[in-house]
Amino acid sequence: MPGILLIKTSSMGDVLHNLPVVTDICKHIPEPCIDWVVEENFSLLPMLHPDVNRVVTVAVRRWRKSWWRSRGEAQAACRSLRASHYDFALDTQGLLKSALITRCVPAVRCGFDSKSAREPVASLFYDRTYFVDKNQHAVERNRQLAGQALGYQPQGEPDYGIRAPGLALPWLPAEPYAVLLHATSRDDKLWDEQNWIMLGKHLNQAGIRTVLPWGDAQEKSRGERLSLAIPGAVCAPHINLNEAAAVLAGAHAAIGVDTGLSHLAAALGVPTVGIYTATDPGLTGLHAGKRALNLGGKQSPPTVAEVCAALEQATGHD
Repeated sequence: MPGILLIKTSSMGDVLHNLPVVTDICKHIPEPCIDWVVEENFSLLPMLHPDVNRVVTVAVRRWRKSWWRSRGEAQAACRSLRASHYDFALDTQGLLKSALITRCVPAVRCGFDSKSAREPVASLFYDRTYFVDKNQHAVERNRQLAGQALGYQPQGEPDYGIRAPGLALPWLPAEPYAVLLHATSRDDKLWDEQNWIMLGKHLNQAGIRTVLPWGDAQEKSRGERLSLAIPGAVCAPHINLNEAAAVLAGAHAAIGVDTGLSHLAAALGVPTVGIYTATDPGLTGLHAGKRALNLGGKQSPPTVAEVCAALEQATGHD
């Protein structure tokens, strides 16, 4: 039973993009024991995959902000990894911060070479490095790196392998609903509120109610404004990642801007339309087969009509 430690700490979308690696490993290696190092805020995500044995949390983001006070915690995390036994430590992040975590692990340390890593200096910290073409989607880069390091060839569409927890959420509509993921980390990634209202009204006319999650006070205010303007819409209460997974898994569809929850919806196999207004979805957009579609790009947001057409296409693969 080989012990394999995956190191993919953040962000939310990046963590989700690494899930097909777990499925691939289990298809090609008999009875692996797979653990995962991840940022504390995203610790629930790897555990959605039934073949992840243990999640090891770190807090690099928090440690950076107050290193002098947090150094003892960081050192303790490194000592814990040194005391564990793994055959391979696989860093699919390719950053200096993830490479330094890899150095704490007494195993064969594997990662991208200097031409492939997002930060070339990271390659100096691995025992074995591998070239993976940067001009392909992040999911496929992760899969290819793992395959080279562990001796197999990934094939077929990515399988995220995750299951949402079965949670009873009494506030959810009993009728079919779509999740409108209107919130994101940057204002230039937002889609105009009038577009969301027009989309919500279109869905309501088709007998589909809408649910609007949020993460902070500003996003809550937007969700409340949209829910007042869209007939039958529900502005969700504050929910955690497990609850978000349950909400998305039960949805007729999800439509979202460039945000981690859009990737979670796609990973769960929900028909999902990604709306891009400030970034190019080619390398890091939704990547989950025919039920996940990307629209727009840098300074070219899609129209409501384009989103409605894509939604019909995505749900047509049910």
